Amino acid sequence: MGKVIFNSDDFGYSYGVNYGILDAYQRGILTSTTLMANMPGFEHAVKLKKEVPGLGVGVHLTLTCGKPLLENVDSLTEGGRFRPLKFYQQAFAIDQDQLYQEWNAQIQKVYRAGILPTHLDSHHHTHSFGSNQEVVIALAQKYDLPVRGNFERSEEVRHVDYFEPYFDDVGEKEVKKRQISMSIEDYLKDLYKKLQKDQTMEVMCHTAYLDQELLEGSSFIYPRMKQVEFLIHSPFAQKVKKDPLIELTTYKTI
Repeated sequence: MGKVIFNSDDFGYSYGVNYGILDAYQRGILTSTTLMANMPGFEHAVKLKKEVPGLGVGVHLTLTCGKPLLENVDSLTEGGRFRPLKFYQQAFAIDQDQLYQEWNAQIQKVYRAGILPTHLDSHHHTHSFGSNQEVVIALAQKYDLPVRGNFERSEEVRHVDYFEPYFDDVGEKEVKKRQISMSIEDYLKDLYKKLQKDQTMEVMCHTAYLDQELLEGSSFIYPRMKQVEFLIHSPFAQKVKKDPLIELTTYKTI
């Protein structure tokens, strides 16, 4: 039997993102999300979480969006805000102690809000970039939490057996997997077979309803609404719900 986590990133980004995640969980096959401790929708997300105790909530460690929680982390910022993703897509140098302290503060804020995190991942996968991996491993060990094992995996921490990063394309006609393109029909057939395997697996999602914050702040917008619809109403989602070979779960079981 496959143990499958459908995890939607960016909880706490904005009200629209929060409501999209809530709807996909309550009405669809979403099981998990990760919370951004530094974003404007954080308190709203915490309030919604209290209504749905079964929703798994991890920490979406943030390094490329919004402002840091701490003041003395100048190596991580430009003009008071986090550096953009492009800074980390080439050789980069930051103060790793500052990164540890900032990410630790984000985790601590989630705990103080009354949420026991299920796992750690990061916005734009920055926890898997260069020496940032050492920081997230140290934090995962400190809090005894699994880490999203996306493009770089460490056997020093718990992670799922398989990570699926291409679900964002489900509302399109084709899925582009690195250098290979396939029709959405072929992609979903292949994905379904993986869901049934005797393994633990995370399917990364980005669900949201649109609001001003998302429209102004994100480059990834309209596919989020399509994912809400897909996770609730698609024949794929209905089939997953009924399949005895698929157990929908959270990172609590990892």
